[in-house]
Amino acid sequence: MCIGEAVKDRILELCREKNISINKLSTMSGVTQSTVNNIVSGRNRSATISTIKKLCDGLGITIEQFFDSDLFRDLDQELQ
Repeated sequence: MCIGEAVKDRILELCREKNISINKLSTMSGVTQSTVNNIVSGRNRSATISTIKKLCDGLGITIEQFFDSDLFRDLDQELQ
C-alpha cells in the first residue's frame, strides 16, 4: 500500500468511527470539500501535512493519533 491510499483509508475509517460524513469533516476542519473529496476518491494521493493537521483538528485528534494505525506500517517504498 502507498501512503496516499493509507491516508485515504484512515480518513474514511475515522469518519466511520465518529459517524460523520466527508462533508461534515470538511466543515469541521475548514478544508474545502473538493480537497477532502479528492483525497478520499484517490485523485489526490499526496495530501500535505498541513491538510492532514487541519483534518485532525476537525476530528479532535492529534497527528500522532492519525498515524497510529496499522495502515501506516509496512508501506511500500515510494522513490520517484
